[in-house]
Amino acid sequence: MKSFFYGIEDLFVNVLFAPYDMFRFMESWWSSNLINWAFMIIGFVAMVYWMGQLKIFNDNNEEDKSITSHSYL
Repeated sequence: MKSFFYGIEDLFVNVLFAPYDMFRFMESWWSSNLINWAFMIIGFVAMVYWMGQLKIFNDNNEEDKSITSHSYL
């Protein structure tokens, strides 16, 4: 069982997180955190798109808003 967990550690440390090692030795904070800023921008765009889609469905009254989901309530 011990080797199983060491295998998981090896996968994450040496394979999946290997590209992040090049960001560790950069001088600038901005260049080091470029990937984080990219993920934040992608997440923000996805949230705005999601909220826009929710507004479209809400304006068309397509959502069932009846309060019958749980009988005990």
